[in-house]
Amino acid sequence: MRVPPAHRFRPFYQVASIFVLGMVVGSIVYNSIYHASYTKLWETNQAQQLQITQYKEDIDSLKKYNKQSTVIKEIKIRSEQDAKAPLDPVISKDIIKLMGEDLAALRGRNVFDIDTDSKLTRSLLSDKIYNVRDKDYKVQIKTMLVMEGVLQIWISIDHLDAKSSIS
Repeated sequence: MRVPPAHRFRPFYQVASIFVLGMVVGSIVYNSIYHASYTKLWETNQAQQLQITQYKEDIDSLKKYNKQSTVIKEIKIRSEQDAKAPLDPVISKDIIKLMGEDLAALRGRNVFDIDTDSKLTRSLLSDKIYNVRDKDYKVQIKTMLVMEGVLQIWISIDHLDAKSSIS
């Protein structure tokens, strides 16, 4: 039996390998675009879920305290981002959600007692460490402001690495 020479099939092998390589590169590009859009969709969904829970709490407190004008009806927490090490928005929203649960006791409190409440809140939450996605984050309250029944709190979130948590 006679074997045909390989040099006759070389152009076919080259075209076939370029075609398979193009398929692999195309699937990698498509998969990366798909995952990027899915991640963006998931982050948007998480942000909207947080807003929905906050709006439900606001509606409940507004229904409960609609006759009183001197109580804290809403709590809004804002995160200040560090320019050197920006934080993932999903982690920031999870920390804000956890902190909102900790601050839920301030709803319905008298606005004129904010001095004692702010001291209590700062003592309870100063340098509090939240564990989100198996990583520790330290939260510091920068500013608290009450206006028209809305308590606004600005916080800074710092990531704790293994070195700083030991010392």
